[in-house]
Amino acid sequence: MANTADISRGLIIKLDGSLYTVIDFGENKTARAAAKVWAKLKGVDNSRSIEKTWNSGDTIYPVRVERKDYQFLYKDDTGYNFMDTETFEQIAMQENLVDAPQFLKEGQQVSVLMNTESEIPMGVELPDKIVLLVTYSEPGLRGDTATRTLKPAKVETGATVNVPLFVNEGELIRVNTKTGEYVERVKE
Repeated sequence: MANTADISRGLIIKLDGSLYTVIDFGENKTARAAAKVWAKLKGVDNSRSIEKTWNSGDTIYPVRVERKDYQFLYKDDTGYNFMDTETFEQIAMQENLVDAPQFLKEGQQVSVLMNTESEIPMGVELPDKIVLLVTYSEPGLRGDTATRTLKPAKVETGATVNVPLFVNEGELIRVNTKTGEYVERVKE
């Protein structure tokens, strides 16, 4: 059995019949009372975010999760459709289970989190950084690079990303999928 000493970021635990992933955690120690362990949890099978506190040494119930490589195929009425790159088996996932759906493009490699106990897909994670084509952007002014001024740019997936003034239409940029922010311009 696992206890509160085993808590780490990204761990998925079962709590009150639902699954939660650990976003952040810490320990509060006082001189008189026993240490307490706290965690910020985000729902895997629901959209709740909660904070939970345990006494140090309490039992927790981690869920074994396996990451499998899948490829994004298309989006339709059933949701987002992915294909296993090894078995070619297809699954459909609802939008709330996809990490950053606004950055998904056809043929993109993603990781699907599978519950090893029930073999049920629990979520889809995109790579931390992806390369996208800028499809529309207002032209920047020449020489206006002294400040870190940003402008909106539409990328090939339809999402809008704030980019520096020197980024133009038709260029490739690297985007952080966790924050949705521009990282750098990519040379072909």
